[in-house]
Amino acid sequence: MAEGFVDPSATQGYHAHIYYDAETRPIAERLREAIGNRFAVELGRWRDEPVGPHPVPMYQAAFPAAEFPRIVPWLMLNRGGLSVLVHPQTEDAYDDHTIHALWLGAPLPLRVEGLRRNRDRKPA
Repeated sequence: MAEGFVDPSATQGYHAHIYYDAETRPIAERLREAIGNRFAVELGRWRDEPVGPHPVPMYQAAFPAAEFPRIVPWLMLNRGGLSVLVHPQTEDAYDDHTIHALWLGAPLPLRVEGLRRNRDRKPA
């Protein structure tokens, strides 16, 4: 039996990070408007410079677990060629951005050195 399972019910929600550059910002703007109009999300501000672990400009869409089966398939089909990182919100930001991450499009090399770890989390 495998050890170290994480209980999905401990997930507090999800983040989708939509990455863009100067050339693709119009696509990101159109996508952001559509996300805000279609889904129960909290849209973060535009980050036109790299911030935290994110190596290029991005914005975030935070959403509850119940919205996952609606928004993630929609992003798969409508991301307009942009890279999107989808990750859970648990008590371990490092694992959320690395081993628990789902990439739509080309993965980007995240700067994860400063992310919070929770080594005390109990497996399910």
